[in-house]
Formats: sequence, structure tokens, C-alpha cells
Amino acid sequence: MDADGRWQILRLHVEDQVPLAALARHHGLGVRTLERWHARYRAGGLPALSRLPRADAGGHRLPADLIALIEGLGLTRPRPPIAAIHRTVVKVCAGTGWPVPSYGVVRSIITALDPGMVTLALEGPASYRDKYELALRRTADHPNAMWQADHTLLDIVLAGTDGKPARPWLTVVMDDCSRAICGYTVFFGAPSTMHTALALRQAIWPKTDPRWPMCGIPEALYVDHGSDFTSDQLARTAVDLHVRLIHSAVARPQGRGKVERFFGTVNTELLTTLPGHLRSGGERWPTPALSLADLDAAVGAFVLDYNGRAHSELGVAPRSAWIADGWLPRLPDTLQALDGLLLTVARSRTVRRDGIHFQGMRYVSPTLAGFVGRPVVIRYDPRDITEIRVFDHDRFLCTAVDQDHHAQQISLKDVQTARNARRRALRRAINERIAVVAAHSPEVPTRPLPPRTQGSARLKVYKEDLR
Repeated sequence: MDADGRWQILRLHVEDQVPLAALARHHGLGVRTLERWHARYRAGGLPALSRLPRADAGGHRLPADLIALIEGLGLTRPRPPIAAIHRTVVKVCAGTGWPVPSYGVVRSIITALDPGMVTLALEGPASYRDKYELALRRTADHPNAMWQADHTLLDIVLAGTDGKPARPWLTVVMDDCSRAICGYTVFFGAPSTMHTALALRQAIWPKTDPRWPMCGIPEALYVDHGSDFTSDQLARTAVDLHVRLIHSAVARPQGRGKVERFFGTVNTELLTTLPGHLRSGGERWPTPALSLADLDAAVGAFVLDYNGRAHSELGVAPRSAWIADGWLPRLPDTLQALDGLLLTVARSRTVRRDGIHFQGMRYVSPTLAGFVGRPVVIRYDPRDITEIRVFDHDRFLCTAVDQDHHAQQISLKDVQTARNARRRALRRAINERIAVVAAHSPEVPTRPLPPRTQGSARLKVYKEDLR
């Protein structure tokens, strides 16, 4: 009976002066019990009517060494079943003279162990760190104080450049303070320094869409230990842009939790609405229906919507949080200077009389008239190769354009796809003609090979030895 139940009985005596003997007869209790309750109530009030815990509650009347033995067996990796632990304890007690505990006592001792201790002993320090260690959630003080960049393999199947199904990657650059997405890129193949540079280029340079105002050079860039993030090219670029490069702890994705959470949002809110989405537990890949350009457009629209809607933790839209009270971001002098630092796709070409030839296209510019016959370095954006930037000894010369496709936006993937399609078409035509030739050509009889004799092998000698 709890304190409230005891008070409901005792209050008749305290408030209405009903004798304790009458209450004892009515409720089937002893008079001494009611007197003891009354004395405790007068001494400590209603809380004193609660049942007092036992002084040895939670303990066991077993030797300390025996309890330590049971706990040690419960922390053994791999942990044996409790029944096996009990049998081991019984054997030890038979040899030491200790009292033999029951199975229930052994089980209660093991289940009472600290969960953190059990996790550290059985699952290792990594699992203990992820479950029980204190985590410090930091947030940048102002926009562009710190950016986070990371890659993820998307749960969607697209039509690859070779026509086969392929899963794309997504690289995202996020502002740590406002949670705004400053830049992104989608691509096939493994992440590389080039893909990181393209995402940073889009994040740093001002966009043409007024709904996407995020731009500028961050004070710090927080990345993991991927080969593209630890490359010398990115380190040199960070020095030139005066950006502090911070690498997270190895195998600790918690430090990049904000950008990882955005990846989860993309997978659950965007990719589930697109054809080709890979559902969990699916045995076969669906038939791809989208191209990389289609996914790029879908991700771009989703980023604009994400930046414009209220964030659950901030309470305001990331775009509004990034703009704040108005401020001027730090920008590079020109886009050409930024490309010279970020775009690592550099090729050496010789200026011809009709321009620069690259990827089957011809790029011209009046500035190239004084460089005919001289080697130059070109840099280009793989997402749009209708124009290239020409450098001479690290000095920007001009932007050369392909006059045949200047009004279009052609990516390097589009060119490679067209090449592969043309090559496959030519191969099919060749195979068809070879099949026609084979069908009308007379069969050439093959002369059977003479049977191989099983005689002993002759010893090869020099010609002079036969004289």
C-alpha cells in the first residue's frame, strides 16, 4: 500500500477522530500498524507514510569476489549465454566453498551492469563513442564563417554515359551557420578533386538566380579525410583563397552531421518522387528513366526550395538566416582568377591558324591571333565546354568559344555519350557487313592436322655436331 492509500485510512482518525481500533476492525489491519502509521505521520507528514526502502536493496549477499567473477564473465567477448555463465560459477563455487547463486541471481547481476561498460567491452570503443560519449554541437557564429563539404552516393539509378544503369554521386557545400546550400554538383564515377572544385566554384561565385544569393569565400572549410579533400591541389587553393582547411576526425561522421542530414533529406524527399529510385530491400535495380542532366535540374530545384523554406531547428529559412541583417561576402577579383585556382582540368594545346582544337571542337578568339603556333594551357568546365579559358604561363589571355555550339550548353558527358553512340553505330554497321560477306563466301576446307606420335622426343643438337 502506498502513502496515499495509508492516508485515506488514517485521515478518518486525524480529521474525524474515528478511533484507531474501529478503523483496524473495519479495514482488517492491526491496531499497532495504525499506531505506527500515525506516529510516522505526526513526525514527518504525508511523505513519512511511504514505504521505506531496504538498506540492502539492489545488493546481493554474495562475496565480492564472486560478484566480480560473474560480472567479468558477463563482460567477456564474445559473451557466453547466461546459462553457461551460471554453470561456470557453480563449478568455481564448488572448488572455493562460496555459496552457490541461483540462475536468477546470476542473471540479475549481469543485467545490472552499466550499459556503457557492456558496450565498451563487447562492441568496442567505436560503438561506445557513438552511443555514450558526450557530443559537442558547435555552430558557426555568422554566415560564411565555416562551410561543410561532403559527397554521397544517391539512391537512384540513371542512364549512364555508356547507356548502362549507374548510380550518381552528389557533392554539397553547406554553410554551417545558416544551413544554406551554397553549391552542389552531381556526377558519375568516384569523387575527385575536380568534382569538389566544381561545387566550390558554384558556391563561391554569385549566382544569376536572385533566389540563390549565397556566395563568397568562407573563412574555414570543414571536410573529411577523402583523397580529394586531402589533395595538394585543394590545400594550395585554400592557401591562395585564405581559407582554413579543417579535417574531421577519422571515421567520425558526427562532425559533419548537418550535411549528412541534408543528404538524408534528399534521399527521402526528392529521390522517392523520381523514377529509378532505389528502395530499401529492393533486389533488382529499376529501369533508369532519367539522365544526369535531368537529375541535376531536379536537385537544383530542390535546393532552391530547401533554402527558401523554414528550417526545423533554426525556425527561419536558410536563405533568410544567411542574409541576416545584410552584409558583404568576400569574393575573388574575377571569375577567371577563381577558375585558375579551382578548375584543375588543364590541358596543353597549340594554337593553330584556325583556333584551338579540343574534344572535336574548334575554339576561336581574336586574342589568339598573336599566339599562333605557340603552346598554351586551357581550362574548362566539364559541365559546359562550349567555351574554354586560355592561359599563357599562368596569365589569363582570353575566353575562346566554339562558334558552332555557342548558343547551346554542351557538357563533356554529352560529347562522350555522342562519341560512344557513334562508335556503337559504326560497330553494328561493320558487323552487319562482315556477316553478309561471311554468308556469301565459299567455305575453305580445313586440312586436318596429322596425328601426334607418342615417340620419344629428339634431342636438339647444333648443325656442327652432325658432321
